[in-house]
Amino acid sequence: MHGQCFVFRFRYLPTEKNRRKWMLERKLKSLLTEIIQPRLATSEYGNDLLGVMLDSCIETKQGGKQVDLSLSMEEIIHECKLFFFAGHENTSLLLTWSVYLLSIYPEWQEKLRNEVLKEFGRESPNPNALNKLKEMTMVLFETLRLYSPALFMQRKTVADMTVGSIKLPKGMAIVIPIPIMHRDKEVWGDDADEFNPLRFKNGITGAAKVPHGLLAFSMGPRSCIGQNFSMLEAKSTLALMLQKFSFTLSPDYVHAPVDLFTLKPKFGLPVFLRPLDKC
Repeated sequence: MHGQCFVFRFRYLPTEKNRRKWMLERKLKSLLTEIIQPRLATSEYGNDLLGVMLDSCIETKQGGKQVDLSLSMEEIIHECKLFFFAGHENTSLLLTWSVYLLSIYPEWQEKLRNEVLKEFGRESPNPNALNKLKEMTMVLFETLRLYSPALFMQRKTVADMTVGSIKLPKGMAIVIPIPIMHRDKEVWGDDADEFNPLRFKNGITGAAKVPHGLLAFSMGPRSCIGQNFSMLEAKSTLALMLQKFSFTLSPDYVHAPVDLFTLKPKFGLPVFLRPLDKC
């Protein structure tokens, strides 16, 4: 426990990595502010995702006079970051870590390939039938458990409450460290550090000793709105890869997951792709 606390506090020290991360955060915030403020200055918010959000969070009085934003500028910026990281970055990283795990567990790579070929043969995967890929779903959930792109969730209590033996006053900011929760042996069992997709054979709620053990998409009313779409993208892309290639890790690969907004392989993921007709 003390080691975990030290790692958590280390995030706030002015190390070279942290200073670079803070600089990138400031730059991203500045860029998003430059995009958002001109739209707020007019009544034309645009017809893209940002425009729809701005239009929905403007509160008006009778007669159409603008009153205020139901979201603060900080909250709008946070949602914009969520659009990008959840809509693109997180799905990309889910596929990256899935390829890594399937490369070091070739028996599971073969299981998934057989499942894909059984359902689709050599034809392009039908989006309406991707839910039939049960073993692939298990592998993707297990990948999210071991290498969740999102590393922390932030919440704030809306009322005084007690969680276990801890009393939390209203307005308390809470940071939930997802990697620590996902490898907690009291929740996931003695094999919490091991790759075992079969733990999800009965779905998410039956995988751990608590029904909401998997936090990769958050939970409750604030759970990720794009969860189903992200899984659909990941299944479709992975199915196409498995139909056409086998893949193994390059000897040059160095396992070094690193926190750069999201969980990334520090030195990339070099793999060997071999066309199946040449294997």
